[in-house]
Amino acid sequence: MALRTLLVDDEPLARRGLVLRLAGEPDVEIIGESGNGEDAVRAVAQLEPDLMFLDVQMPGLDGFATLRAMPPNQNPLLVSLPPYDHYAIRAREAPALDYVPKAIEAN
Repeated sequence: MALRTLLVDDEPLARRGLVLRLAGEPDVEIIGESGNGEDAVRAVAQLEPDLMFLDVQMPGLDGFATLRAMPPNQNPLLVSLPPYDHYAIRAREAPALDYVPKAIEAN
């Protein structure tokens, strides 16, 4: 059974890059995308994803505020997307399964 996955990033190209990288993963089903924290909170409540890739630096609700805004019973597994190394430490302090730097290159 594939992990129902929500992608959250304010940059459309970053979301597109995730879609392309995850497309070949049989254990991942992308069920939605959000471009900001407010939409992400609503999408989590509506879609109930198993996994969420979450940008930590977004206008409005950043990734950390987005996590705080979610009801406690709706917390998918989290992979954070920090844009810089100093966010990675803070991302690991969140209930993140792991983090992937946004500046990743395809192999």
